[in-house]
Amino acid sequence: MEDSRLWTFEESLWTEGPDNYREKVDAEVVMVLPRPPFVLRGDAAIDAVAATPVWETAELSERQVSRPQEGLIVIGYKVHAQRGDEGYEAHCTSTIRRIEHEVWRVVQHQQTPALAKPLTDG
Repeated sequence: MEDSRLWTFEESLWTEGPDNYREKVDAEVVMVLPRPPFVLRGDAAIDAVAATPVWETAELSERQVSRPQEGLIVIGYKVHAQRGDEGYEAHCTSTIRRIEHEVWRVVQHQQTPALAKPLTDG
């Protein structure tokens, strides 16, 4: 998957509804989300994101892409999502694997809200 398609794919997970999640997120996905129970897998993860209202816009910046092997893409980015007066910023990672030609699924996603304080030594 070329970069422009990759970022359009990821952005759609922020701005499109539950049917999009069910199409693009693998049944064996592992997610870490910023609300309890935090660590979710499979249908519980898909249901958690499907129950969240979609964002009107999502700007993905600080984009990083790694292709550690054929058919596997790991991305990291910062998102600024907006819906009405509500905004959300987070640092995210997603791992996407190819199922078959031109068919890709998210197998891992993690969000760290941007307001989280960085770890310090001591």
